[in-house]
Amino acid sequence: MTHNTRGRRSGGRAGKRTRTVVKPPPYIQRKLPHFNPLDEEQLVKVEQQVDWLFENIGFAFRDDPEAIRIWRQAGVDIKGDKIFADAQWVREQCSKAPKQFTQLARNPERSVTIGGNHQVFAPIYGAPFVRDFEQGRRYATFADFEKLLKLTHMHPNLHHSGLVIAEPTDIPVSKRHLDMVLAHMTLNDKPHLGAITEKSRAQDSVDMAEILHGKDTMDSHVVIMANVNTNSPLLIDRVVTEAIQVYSSRGQAMVVTPFILTGAMGPVSTAAAVSQAMAEAMICCAFTQLVKPGAPFVMGNFLSSMSLKSGAPTFGMPEPVVSNYVIGQLARRAGLPLRCGGSLTASKIEDAQAAYESADSMHSTALAGSHFTLHAAGWLEGGLTTGFEKLVMDADRLGSYQKILNGLDVDTDQFARDAYREVEPGGHFLGSAHTLRHYEHAFYEASLSDAENVENWEDNGSKDMRQRAHSRWKHMLENYEKPAIDPAIEEALNDYVDRRKSALPDAWY
Repeated sequence: MTHNTRGRRSGGRAGKRTRTVVKPPPYIQRKLPHFNPLDEEQLVKVEQQVDWLFENIGFAFRDDPEAIRIWRQAGVDIKGDKIFADAQWVREQCSKAPKQFTQLARNPERSVTIGGNHQVFAPIYGAPFVRDFEQGRRYATFADFEKLLKLTHMHPNLHHSGLVIAEPTDIPVSKRHLDMVLAHMTLNDKPHLGAITEKSRAQDSVDMAEILHGKDTMDSHVVIMANVNTNSPLLIDRVVTEAIQVYSSRGQAMVVTPFILTGAMGPVSTAAAVSQAMAEAMICCAFTQLVKPGAPFVMGNFLSSMSLKSGAPTFGMPEPVVSNYVIGQLARRAGLPLRCGGSLTASKIEDAQAAYESADSMHSTALAGSHFTLHAAGWLEGGLTTGFEKLVMDADRLGSYQKILNGLDVDTDQFARDAYREVEPGGHFLGSAHTLRHYEHAFYEASLSDAENVENWEDNGSKDMRQRAHSRWKHMLENYEKPAIDPAIEEALNDYVDRRKSALPDAWY
């Protein structure tokens, strides 16, 4: 039996209307209260563990004599390359970092605010492989990178373009950062990150940002950020400290993220791992403030569980979900913007495992209050692979958080009293004036979801979401238009890249 009640009841039926595309904001401005799972006693216990690590265990700052010199000048206790610091002093240093800041995009309409009640989504970062429905899994090329960047630029639910959406393995390591940063600056007009893997690469990124935005703007605003991982457990190597010296000294923002697989780079207990992540990030924040007081800093947390049988990382599991909630609560108490979570999965393709794991991971990330979320779209295979279909599938779902995090609208019109007066008992609201007023944006519509009846679905080829996503990103690329840029600035950027490439030998490590 087919049930079809459309147009059957009194009250009329809304005529076919053309929906107006509502332009989404450049980032989410949250109204929904945060979820705070720990009470005051529990919070104090975690913070006491963080302080104990500062004062009794210490952190190795390795292979960077300048970092040790900076610490020594600050008067902390140094034993070899290990730093021991008074916990209250560390917290005082961290309090100098702003609670929120704005990163300017070259398109002012796409600048983002990070911190406070604002949330910013960026794509996957760092995968050496890509996968799509037609070609399968393969090493990423610069052509793949450009396509993924264009998709990120075009998708309204991704607010920030990150940097290494996929690692272009067909360009020498010594030079690929130049091509990637240039592409972000010219093919895209959203905010982006700079390189960090070696000090000169970080400097190239900062120099190119100055060309793009101008020295005066860069001296007074954040125009570029950088994301770097500590070498957990308790090791901060020169990649971190040199990146901080380059970016923070220019007043640009650093995101420092402990990458902790519990049971390997941290204890198996979530409480200990969360405390370690807080301590590693906060000691790096203190270092940024020694380099330049007031330099913007984002406290990162990437905490994942693992299989204790195989050693493989697992994602979307209950322990990292809880850690997201807790780290959000601790970051707010520390007064620091937060980066955590994302649409994470260990699955190799866009299957049910990927959907479940990514949904649990991203939902907890959003509710936890992550201000800057890398890996919000495109992540497959534990971060080894960027999925073309996964990127647009994840980004499609990210739009729902604009509604969820906005909470419940209780303005007078939302109670629809005029509609109750208009519609008779047993009627329907489809043709009511209230429905017509709100028709264009009453509900979030996930463009890749199919809610049609089975007959229509079969008539359209019985496509699953992977197939629909494949068609979607192909169509998007066909309609890509390069955002306008001042030709003189683009020429200056190209000249810089050409000069630097000619001065650098090819190196594949």
